[in-house]
Amino acid sequence: MGGMPLNDMPWWRWRSNVRSALHMLSDPVFHEECWLAGREGYGDVTDAVYRLVEDTWLDNWSAEKYVGTIFRDSGEAALVDVAVLRVLRIMHQVGADAPVSAYLEHHGWPEAVRAAREAHVRLADSDGEDPDTPPRSLDVLRIMTRTA
Repeated sequence: MGGMPLNDMPWWRWRSNVRSALHMLSDPVFHEECWLAGREGYGDVTDAVYRLVEDTWLDNWSAEKYVGTIFRDSGEAALVDVAVLRVLRIMHQVGADAPVSAYLEHHGWPEAVRAAREAHVRLADSDGEDPDTPPRSLDVLRIMTRTA
């Protein structure tokens, strides 16, 4: 993302998408100010979940499979796996088309947010970025990940 060494990881575009999703899923202030408020440009919970698992298939196998391509080490992979499992469990219970409030009111949401935060912080720190900056819009993510 801003300070991420883009050529550092072979599949840095996928890493960027995973990081963006984890960032949004891990930030309760963002949930209130963007998702619940319906702010344009940031998608919704379902969009973040799809970005997290869509290209990586993390809904089918462990992030460990991607150590050295998307994730730097097994520690990152393990934290991502926990976050994915927590978020997907809620998505399957409330439904992919559920409103944002259904996710945020789910009894397991605080634990999913915590797991996403742990993964987000680890990946951001590894990339030399401040994990506490607000999430970037999807347009900014698209610009950052487009091919040259």
